[in-house]
Amino acid sequence: MASHVATKRVFLDDIWPDLEGGITQLITNLNAGFPRKRWMELYTHVYNYCTTSRPNQRTKIGSQISGANFVGEELYNRLCDFLKKHMTLLSKEAEQKQDDALLTYYTKEWERFTTAMRYINHIFEYLNRHWIKRESDDGKKEVFDVETLALVIWKDNLFQQQKTRLTAALLALIKKERNGEQINTHLVKVCVQGYVDLGINKDKIREKTLDIYKTNFEEDFINDTELYYTTESTHFIDTNPVSEYMKKVEQRMIEEQRRIQQYLHPSTERDLVDKCDRVLIEKHIDTMRGDFQKMLSDDKTEDLTRIFKLLSRIPRGLDPLRATFEKHVTQVGKTAIQNVVKTAFKDPVQYVEQILSVYKKYSALVTNSFKNDTGFVASLDKACRSFINDNAVCKLAKSPSKSPELLARFTDGLLKKSAKNPEEQEMEQLLNDVMTVFKYIEDKDVFQTFYSKMLAKRLIHGSSASEDLEGVMIGKLKSACGYEYTSKLQRMFTDMTVSREMLDKFKSFCEDQGASAGNLGHDFNVLVLATGSWPLQPPSTNFATPKELSPAENLFVKFYQGQHSGRKLNWLHQLSKGEVKMVFGRKYLLAASTYQMGVLLQFNQYDKMSFEELQMGTQLTESVLKLTLQSLLKTKVLKKDPPEAKNEEDIVIEKDHTFEVNPMFRSKRQKVNINIPVRAQVEQEDKATQATIAEDRRYQIQAAIVRIMKMRKTLQHGALMSEVIAQLQTRFQPKVPVIKKCIDQLIEKEYLERLEGQKDMYSYVA
Repeated sequence: MASHVATKRVFLDDIWPDLEGGITQLITNLNAGFPRKRWMELYTHVYNYCTTSRPNQRTKIGSQISGANFVGEELYNRLCDFLKKHMTLLSKEAEQKQDDALLTYYTKEWERFTTAMRYINHIFEYLNRHWIKRESDDGKKEVFDVETLALVIWKDNLFQQQKTRLTAALLALIKKERNGEQINTHLVKVCVQGYVDLGINKDKIREKTLDIYKTNFEEDFINDTELYYTTESTHFIDTNPVSEYMKKVEQRMIEEQRRIQQYLHPSTERDLVDKCDRVLIEKHIDTMRGDFQKMLSDDKTEDLTRIFKLLSRIPRGLDPLRATFEKHVTQVGKTAIQNVVKTAFKDPVQYVEQILSVYKKYSALVTNSFKNDTGFVASLDKACRSFINDNAVCKLAKSPSKSPELLARFTDGLLKKSAKNPEEQEMEQLLNDVMTVFKYIEDKDVFQTFYSKMLAKRLIHGSSASEDLEGVMIGKLKSACGYEYTSKLQRMFTDMTVSREMLDKFKSFCEDQGASAGNLGHDFNVLVLATGSWPLQPPSTNFATPKELSPAENLFVKFYQGQHSGRKLNWLHQLSKGEVKMVFGRKYLLAASTYQMGVLLQFNQYDKMSFEELQMGTQLTESVLKLTLQSLLKTKVLKKDPPEAKNEEDIVIEKDHTFEVNPMFRSKRQKVNINIPVRAQVEQEDKATQATIAEDRRYQIQAAIVRIMKMRKTLQHGALMSEVIAQLQTRFQPKVPVIKKCIDQLIEKEYLERLEGQKDMYSYVA
């Protein structure tokens, strides 16, 4: 029986009517169901036909064959004809449809046809695996597997006839959606995917191409998009504020992204986004940029966030905004300081807080609205550097060094003991704020000089709020400027530790000598500080130590010389202080400078003394004695004859004036600090500090010149100037005239020489 079936011939005309009926049912009415038994019947038809014997088919060596390799062409052609006829019917029907109706019909038939052809492909699987595969392997490009064949026939016999109308209908539907109408996005998605599926690569069947999609849909879609948004954007921006236009653009961008996700091929995204960027943003970029300054002035944070987001999509779109931002912050900073210039000149807290308020405001803007864009960060830095180093306070002081001086005073106020000292966590933030301003200070050497002097006073007078916080601040400065910048500051702390140990030894020494606070007459503490580590100047005046203090001084000298031979002690009485008991009706404890103590102790012997008598008793110079007396008069501990002016700042002292302790002195506190420097004394100290800074700068410039010339041997004048400025600008901005003067001084000292015949060339003298 099996042999009889195998040798039985199967003719196409016998099986085709049944095959055609099954295929027709699948294509036209698949939803009605298709039993598996029926599917097997159709598959068997194809199998039997492909495996039947054929007479007069022989190989090259003459043997008869019955394999499937040569059977199938007629069946393949018959299927092609059937599908083409079906396409003709569909195309005629499509011709009767327009717009949405066309899309609905096309989508319905496409889904029906492609689903059915997947079933039909299985029915013809044997044909696919054998005859079709053999033909394809032999290089016949027009022979495809059945499922691909169906797509080719659909494309050639239906799509090509309807593509223009189809694309127009799709674009019209998308336009409706852009206009705010609800559409059936499923229609668009299926049609668009159909364009993609029809991209058959005849050379590599398994690889799809996007040629059909791009040529017949994407190009028209992009052009349509450009036309639509050109018209809409031009009208909208002409009739609405820029802020509303930007919201509109954001909304449109979101819609187009959703469109890509819903029904466009992912490859369209780049071209679509680029087109939207060009039409919606780039074409109107000047108008948007023109509103940026107003957004900054009005603090329109949302608009600023939006304009950054939009213009960052355009190459170099943000460049003019960064320049505008820099100019705006610079002006805001200068105006903020100008508004408080009279008070901020003397009030470091107000000055620094004004700077920080401007910085923090625009730093938050850069972080939140401009997403820490490096260009805006750089613009903020340039602006802060500009208004911090050149503002109304600096102009009033006639020096850019006023900024680092006030910052140093602000830091001193933070680190001093005070009832107003903030909590440690808040203090850490305040020190970070100091470092923020410090970063922008150009004359960092000025800050270093003032800071070191103030630190010295805090350590000497024991007025630091916390040694830990002092260490934190020095650590921050070290991180910012390196070890050399803070090396002396750190050695000052070392000296303090050594001094405390020495004081303990001195107290033991006193006990061994039979001395004590009782027979010395007072408590006595001393600090021994290394000259090279501390920014301390020798006293500008002689001073006769009062007899009440001399025994303690002499005893310490004896102790120290016993500990260290060959070392010299220099007493810095101008930095010393003490406490004096005064009895006038009630007892007071006066915290005074050593010079004030020297003056007051004179009145233990005399009720009234002249200026000359006080000078003879204290050995102070005329200028120092005047400043000391002014402070005592200002605090009303002394009074003078003739009386001082009503305005305390105008106290005038002449040599013929006489002085006495003020019997009317009263204070609510038992302990009174009278060691308050008068304005003239502060100004004198500031002048001395500025002179120190200028001298230090000359040394640093000379050292830099020598380093450079030692390495270069010979160098042209302009190149030397540039290298000196480059080396020193992290500490201060060296002035060209000062550099020239330093070069001349080094030539005089024979470190450098001018080359003969080349006046602008220098040579290093080894």
